[in-house]
This record gives sequence, structure tokens and C-alpha cells, in this order.
Amino acid sequence: MVKFVVDTNEKSLVMEGNKLSDSIKWTIQAYCDSDYTGDRDTRISITGFIIYICGIPILWRSKVQRSVTLSPSEAEYVVISEVCAEVMFVKQILEFLKVKVELQIQVMVDNVGAIYLTDNQSVSQRTRHIDIRYHFVREYVEDGIVKINFVQSEENDADIFTKNLGSELFKKHASKFIKERQ
Repeated sequence: MVKFVVDTNEKSLVMEGNKLSDSIKWTIQAYCDSDYTGDRDTRISITGFIIYICGIPILWRSKVQRSVTLSPSEAEYVVISEVCAEVMFVKQILEFLKVKVELQIQVMVDNVGAIYLTDNQSVSQRTRHIDIRYHFVREYVEDGIVKINFVQSEENDADIFTKNLGSELFKKHASKFIKERQ
């Protein structure tokens, strides 16, 4: 960790004011990912996400999930629910500030099974164990507030928070929000 700080002390987050305007609706977009059973001792998955407003990163997190999940799709579904909770909080703050927010809010995930869980109302033998606290995502999807989209892993900005990436992929994701100081 110290080496990373030393090696990147010339970098900073950049927020460009010209991307924000009162005349248009602001966009919220999120990328989320999980590293299924990423903690080798407890087998709890690692969660990571990043949320952008008008292309500007405003919130990101990397942490272990609260409990063990039984599949990669479930681990991704858990992180989708966490992201949706954060996204709705951001949306409410913006609306309180009288900022127009464009709907549908885009949530990008790289697991087709998790996307299926957000759209499918029926419970099967494989999914009935998933805690009801995560199913609130379906309500936002049905109401047209949130849209869950598939993104290739190589294009998922949240991978930087859940996996040890090669230098090229790390630089690709990091360059979207970390810039050289001027």
C-alpha cells in the first residue's frame, strides 16, 4: 500500500466543471463487481463499485460482503443491491438540491446470472435462499428508475476495486478518474 502511495503521489482526482450544466438532466452511472469467495480465510466475497455523476467519480468502495454467498451470481446480486441503495441516496440528494436526474440510472455489471435475478420474479430451488433484503432492486427496475446492464469484465471500472489487475488493465481503469497533477 505504501508503495502505491509513493508511486502515485503525482496523480489526483479530476472534476471538470464544464461537464455539469443546469440546463440538462444529470446522469448517474455505476459499475459494480464482486470477487466471489475472495477472502481465502472466510470465503466471503469482495465487493467493489464506483458511481459517477455526469462522468465524474463521486463515490467508490471496496469491502468484504456481510455474509457468505453460494454462487458468483448471488455475490454480484448482493453488490448490485448495495450499489442501488447508494445510487438512490445520491439521486435523493440531487433532487433535494433541485437537480434534474436522468432516468434510468445505469448500473453496469459483468454477470448475466445476476442481471437475470434482477428481472426474474419467480423463485427457484437455486435462488430461494437469497435474502429478501436484496430483492428491493427489482422494484427499482420495474419502476424504471434503475436499469441493470451487462458490461464486459475488461470494461468494468469496478474491477479495480475487487481484483489484482495487470498493469495495463489497471492503468486503463484508473485513467478514467485519476489524472497527472498539473
